Amino acid sequence: MIKHILRLVLLVCVLMTGVGSAQAEPRILVMGDSLLAMHKLAGRSVSASVERELGVRVTDMSVAGARFLYRLPISGALGLNITKQYRKGDWDWVVLNGGGNDLWLGCACMRCAGKMDRLISRDGRRGTIPGFVSRLRQSGAQVIFVGYLRTPGVTSPVEHCTDEGAEMDRRVALLAGLDRGVHFLPLADLVPHGDRSYHGIDLIHPSLKGSRVIGQRIAEIIVAHDVGTVTRHRSLTE
Repeated sequence: MIKHILRLVLLVCVLMTGVGSAQAEPRILVMGDSLLAMHKLAGRSVSASVERELGVRVTDMSVAGARFLYRLPISGALGLNITKQYRKGDWDWVVLNGGGNDLWLGCACMRCAGKMDRLISRDGRRGTIPGFVSRLRQSGAQVIFVGYLRTPGVTSPVEHCTDEGAEMDRRVALLAGLDRGVHFLPLADLVPHGDRSYHGIDLIHPSLKGSRVIGQRIAEIIVAHDVGTVTRHRSLTE
C-alpha cells in the first residue's frame, strides 16, 4: 500500500515538473522612447513584433519623447524619464533604448559633448545609462540596448545628428563588452541605401515594417542567449 502511495506521489511530482517546464517562458520588459513606442496603439510596435516572433507576452512601458536626463517629477514618473518606466518584476530580459531625445531635443545635436558624457562616458563605464543598466543587471535580467535607425542616401530632419549617433553607438558597444549579460543591437546597418520603407513619413520614426524588423532582431538575440527557455514561435523573416 505504501509503495503504491509513493509511486502515485512520484508520478504527480513528475507531471507537475513537466507542466512547469512547458509553461516556462521569458519575462520581458520594454523601456525607451518612440523608437520602441511607435505603433503601440495599433498593436504593431516593436514589442508586439517580439511577442509574435517568440509567442510570449511582453510588457511595454516605452513612451514617445522619453529621455534619460529628465528632471520634471510628475511627467517623468509617467514615463518621460526612461529610468522611471521600470516596473518591479522577475524579469529575464529588459529591452532598452534612449538618448536620442536627450541629444536632439536637449542640445540639438550641437555642442553635446557634456550631455553625452552625462549619458555615457567615452569608455562606456560611467553615466546615467551605464548606471541604469547596472541596476537592471543586478536584478538578474539580461539587457538588450537598441540603437537608432539611420537614413543612408536620404536626407532626414535628424541628419545633423549622425556623428553623435555613431559616437553613442560606439560607447554603448563598449558598455556591452564589459558584461556578457548586456547585448547591444545597433541599427546603423539595418536600412539599405536610399530605402525609405523602414521609416515613417517623417523619416525619423520606424514604419510598421521598421518596427517589425527591429522586433525580429531583438527576438533573435533572446533566442540565441536564452537556450532552453524560448524558441522561435515562427520563422524570423523580413
